Amino acid sequence: MKKTIFLLAAFVAIGCNQHQAEQKADTPMVTAVAKDTAKAGLRLLTYAIQKDPSCGMPLKAGLEDTASYKGKLYGFCSKECKDAFVKNPEQYIHKLTVK
Repeated sequence: MKKTIFLLAAFVAIGCNQHQAEQKADTPMVTAVAKDTAKAGLRLLTYAIQKDPSCGMPLKAGLEDTASYKGKLYGFCSKECKDAFVKNPEQYIHKLTVK
């Protein structure tokens, strides 16, 4: 009887571990799909300008992130461009309005 219970417990443990391994294997693909869907959604938003305010790259060439400043939405080609804008948004807004 003890052997039967032990074997049953071992099969359950092995089955659970295999299920967890299958879930972990699926996670990167699910994350990639979610990121692609989010990027596609970014293209549907309305931006204050159609360029990255930090580097001037057109948003249609590639859009990675957004930031809102004084009620306006700005798009960025990279996290680095967004980070630069967030540190000193007035500098970039001024540069955009001078041109």
